[in-house]
Amino acid sequence: MRLSWRTGSSAARDVMFPPRPLVTLALVWVCGVKISISGGRVITDRGNTGADPLDMVDLRRLMARTVGRRATRVGLIDGPLATDHPDFSDAIIELVPSRNTPATACAPGPASDAAVHASSVAGVLVTRRGSSAPAICPGVTLLVRPVLPSATSAHPGTAGADDLACAIVEATDAGTHILNMSLALSAHSHHHHQALRDALDHAFRHGVIIVAAAGNEAAIGSTVITRHPAVVPVIAYDLKGNPARLSNLGHSIGRHGVGATGEGMVSVGPEGMRTFGGTSAATAVVTGALALMWSEFPEAGPADVVSAVIRPASRRVSVVAPLLKAWGAYETLRAARSVPGGTSG
Repeated sequence: MRLSWRTGSSAARDVMFPPRPLVTLALVWVCGVKISISGGRVITDRGNTGADPLDMVDLRRLMARTVGRRATRVGLIDGPLATDHPDFSDAIIELVPSRNTPATACAPGPASDAAVHASSVAGVLVTRRGSSAPAICPGVTLLVRPVLPSATSAHPGTAGADDLACAIVEATDAGTHILNMSLALSAHSHHHHQALRDALDHAFRHGVIIVAAAGNEAAIGSTVITRHPAVVPVIAYDLKGNPARLSNLGHSIGRHGVGATGEGMVSVGPEGMRTFGGTSAATAVVTGALALMWSEFPEAGPADVVSAVIRPASRRVSVVAPLLKAWGAYETLRAARSVPGGTSG
């Protein structure tokens, strides 16, 4: 029997235990995690035994209702996507045209850090149902606009403000409804924020919902991205239902953002699957929930959809965004749509 668990690092580690039927054989502590072995079952005591990251945000019922509509277009601004993974075989994936996008941006190839990250995010969204990955909304169309540099870059995982602004405009013009972003701005980008604001304004005017990771630096504050009204900032929660220690927090994040589980998941990796967590994973969960809601109510406006998820923002004073309750948000949106003359955003 093989046991995998997550420690403070992002890596999964394996421990082999011989199988013993029916009776509890041992109670051991491994890296501070209490493990009891009973026949074919392994129980890890972390304060929330067996917690399902999607159940924690009440997403399973919504996933059982729909896989999403092809007409719902979810944008992904990230790295290049490893489309040769077998769990993407049924996914509807399109490359956003751009003169700055390499021709191999959506093709099989070496797994750079950026490609691994993008593929893990996409795995949460559009892998086939039955995959080890969450596969929240495999029926939607995924629009990929790579912007992250390769693993050979001096600053992997970061993007320049001008490059990101260009990607936002191009993804918007390609018909994106919901745009997923989990990246950091490069250090030299603080002089170019106006271009980024203009791009966010462009997305806002076209009714695009931008779902953006708050970041994993354990910092207090906001950015030009998380402050913008087009953006739903996302923080990560642990499997005990507490905000993750490394998640960035701030007034705009707490007021207009939402949280989702950022641990306990696996997604597409360079060789099969890998553990995936942090605000990047949490952001993909929120994006998937919004995509399913909008697929169920395609006539709803973006303000309707966002309001159902982050309500009631006007009464929030904490720097901590509350945990997403996807089914409750769906029922709120359904009730709003059933009211004659309801808002359309």
